[in-house]
Amino acid sequence: MNTKTQSTTSPVLLIIFWLYVGIPLVLGIWETLIKAGALFK
Repeated sequence: MNTKTQSTTSPVLLIIFWLYVGIPLVLGIWETLIKAGALFK
């Protein structure tokens, strides 16, 4: 028999994951841009 098992991820879990990854990423990019801007003044 060929049985396919599909695991669906909860949308809430995906949102939490992306916030967990995205917030530090955005803050890191923001800090980098601020410091890079100071170099070019």
